[in-house]
Amino acid sequence: MWVVKLGGSLADSERLPAWLDALAGRSDLVLVPGGGPFADQVRLAQARWGFADEAAHHLALLAMEQYGRMVCAIQAGLTPVASLDEIRRTLDAGCTPVWMPVDMVLADPRIPQTWDMTSDSLAAWLSAILSASGLLLVKSAVLAWDSIDLSALARAGVVDRLFPDYAVVSGARVYLLSIQDPHGLDRLRCLLSESRLGTF
Repeated sequence: MWVVKLGGSLADSERLPAWLDALAGRSDLVLVPGGGPFADQVRLAQARWGFADEAAHHLALLAMEQYGRMVCAIQAGLTPVASLDEIRRTLDAGCTPVWMPVDMVLADPRIPQTWDMTSDSLAAWLSAILSASGLLLVKSAVLAWDSIDLSALARAGVVDRLFPDYAVVSGARVYLLSIQDPHGLDRLRCLLSESRLGTF
């Protein structure tokens, strides 16, 4: 089982359809959408009106669902799901579940309701629940392929501050890919089929 977090920054990329095509119709992974431009609007609204992080957290989860529903509308073989039962049924049907996180995340009071907890850490949280063997983050940032340190990436803002800890707790092997990598899609296909790419 794989959990693949698809960065929200890919929402406006011309490369998005090719990546979705490579991920769709697989019964061995769950796709976690980022927040992308939808979450950016939450940040702007919070800066304008000063509402609490708890409200922003809920709105950011809804932003993930907006992006998730958008990719399902773009690509056949992707199905929105909101529960573990729906994930299992969708996988059994040979489709790729796209996680709608609101219900599951809000049901767990232990999850921090701050901007330190983004879709990166939520993907790791879901990986732990699913006992996923691999956790892949697909980013638009330019990434070095070797010697990647998650703590350094958190300090640089490439992943959220809590991600290194959640990644460890998940027990999954963590991988990162960049859509800026000209070999990114080939690496993705290799990773999902053979699991031979570098571990960080």
